[in-house]
Amino acid sequence: MTSFDRARCHLHAHPFALDAALAAGVLACMVAGSFVEPHGPEGIDWGLRTPDPLSLVLMTLGAAALVFRRHAPRTVLALVGGVSVAESVTGDPRAPAAMCAVVALYTVASTTDRPTTWRIGLLTMTVLTGCAMVAGPLPWYAQENLAIFAWTGIGATAGDAVRSRRAFVQAIRERAERAERTREEEARRRVAEERLRIARDLHDVVAHHIALVNVQAGVAAHVMDKRPDQAKEALAHVREASRSALGELRATVGLLRQSGDPEAPTEPAPGLDRLDELAGTFRNAGLRVEVARTDQGTGLPAAVDLAAFRVIQEALTNVQKHAGTDARAEVSVVRVGPHIEITVLDDGSGEDQSDTSGGGHGLLGMRERVAALRGTLTTGPRYGGGFRVHAILPVEPRTSAAQDSRP
Repeated sequence: MTSFDRARCHLHAHPFALDAALAAGVLACMVAGSFVEPHGPEGIDWGLRTPDPLSLVLMTLGAAALVFRRHAPRTVLALVGGVSVAESVTGDPRAPAAMCAVVALYTVASTTDRPTTWRIGLLTMTVLTGCAMVAGPLPWYAQENLAIFAWTGIGATAGDAVRSRRAFVQAIRERAERAERTREEEARRRVAEERLRIARDLHDVVAHHIALVNVQAGVAAHVMDKRPDQAKEALAHVREASRSALGELRATVGLLRQSGDPEAPTEPAPGLDRLDELAGTFRNAGLRVEVARTDQGTGLPAAVDLAAFRVIQEALTNVQKHAGTDARAEVSVVRVGPHIEITVLDDGSGEDQSDTSGGGHGLLGMRERVAALRGTLTTGPRYGGGFRVHAILPVEPRTSAAQDSRP
């Protein structure tokens, strides 16, 4: 950083010192100008003159007032305007005391709005120029009188231009900050949505497979002594469910790996193409499950396909846990127009599956998963016993539907 840059930074950090230096510079210019005589006996003839002592006092007062121009710009303008009027009326020969008014008017224009600048600027130009023309020692058409009008207009215009540029730069800075905040909020929202999605997947995987393991382990323990063959079969189902749970957990947790970590699993997420396999795992656990489908040939977006599979998986898991040992479940998948409807019914007589007093989040997770795809989910007990889960999911992906709705 050069010495000039250091000095400029120091002045910006100390505005009072900057205003004092400006006032000293303005005073030096006014005093130097007061010694110059532009008019001679034979017309324009630049020469030296002796300034009036009162003019020197007025110029000093006006320059001293400029030190406080940032704190009270309008008060300073009124003060230096009065000083300029007094000097232009009494000064003979005339001294350039109006320079203080030009600087003060610039300060007011740079710190206020445009309508106020117009009003104050026109008032200042009119008062200073009118007093100089009417009450001054020079003829009304003198060049010095017209110069007062021109210089005050330049001061107001320059101050308004600086204010406009400052406002423009501030608007750009605020827009950039707002855009940065929006990006950060969007990133946080996406992270929260991804965490929620992974949490739902983990819940579905763990709840489903652990429920099957629990049932099969209970069967094996019950028949271990009397029917060892059936116990071995139940333990084989426990092993298969455990292996499947580990595989799905590995695939889900693989989404959390960072770049540079070992390669994540690439197997596709489960969908309705594995519905028969899912029903088979529950049948092996002793639950009677019937599946009816009329959606063959329907291509579903990956998110919709996964959501449909998870809804059925969670609903059957709840039947397995809550509906009783003699319950029977019915699963139907139907394509209705632009939607696919998932229905899971059971005729169990166990505890109400909607009871979340134990801290369960299965129905809540299903509802959030369906709502994320702009679908609807209804759950509740059936008349005569049992429970019903009904989900309606859009076949079209969410982005496409949003684009179709645009004009």
